[in-house]
Amino acid sequence: MRAPFSVIEPTGGVEETPLAVEIPHAGLFVDARALATLVAPARAIGRDADLYVDELYQDAASQGATMLVSHVSRYVVDLNRSERDVDAEAIEGAPAHARATRGLFWRLTSEGARVLDAPLPRPEVERRLDTYYRPYHAALAEILERKRARFGFAVLLAAHSMPSVGRAGHGDTNAVRADVVPGTRGRSSAASGFIDAVDAHARAAKLSVAHDDPYQGGYTTQHYGRPDLSVHVVQVELARRLYMNEPTLAKNGGFERMRAWCTELTKVLGATRPPGA
Repeated sequence: MRAPFSVIEPTGGVEETPLAVEIPHAGLFVDARALATLVAPARAIGRDADLYVDELYQDAASQGATMLVSHVSRYVVDLNRSERDVDAEAIEGAPAHARATRGLFWRLTSEGARVLDAPLPRPEVERRLDTYYRPYHAALAEILERKRARFGFAVLLAAHSMPSVGRAGHGDTNAVRADVVPGTRGRSSAASGFIDAVDAHARAAKLSVAHDDPYQGGYTTQHYGRPDLSVHVVQVELARRLYMNEPTLAKNGGFERMRAWCTELTKVLGATRPPGA
């Protein structure tokens, strides 16, 4: 079996920077035991992945960043959720009040179709956590601590993509979204310099920006984003229309432009310093 995630260190003899880039949702791999529980259409696996985000940021290591890239579908386990973010109908024995239909284990696709044929037994839940979720977050925590020890601070770019228009069941159903959405939990997960750097980089490329709308940053942003402890996290959502044809799932003519934009963003964030650094 392919490793569930890859850690890619700075390449080409470039100097390492305080930046890490994590890509939790670009993967499509579903192992046989997880596949046996799925009833979602195969197409939905692609539509609910952050397709091509790993390719958009593939040059981050050449800019001195460390990359953490998951290869596993979020239908196996969602790495941007807390272990407590569960749905009573998705996990056997979960609290009856739990209603996270797209939490740690998705029960419904983003378009409302079923993902699971039945609640997951506890042994299967633990298998997925021990095989995929816990090792991924252990690797992420180690990378951030290593960066902080070396540079005095660490900055994490949580790289994501989003449907360009809010889908049914979202709080912004049918709304056309901005090109770039920096998610920082109300500017609490990173020093202003990092947030403003993302904003300025987007606007310089004539891309529209909406902070925390509709995504404020998920578990990674909330859990690791501790500026008081010198760890700064910005989740960056890119509207998929910028680089792909959303109905066909194919890349479009904007892909190379956005790849260059993402590469430059990693350079900008890697050179940004928090107050007092």
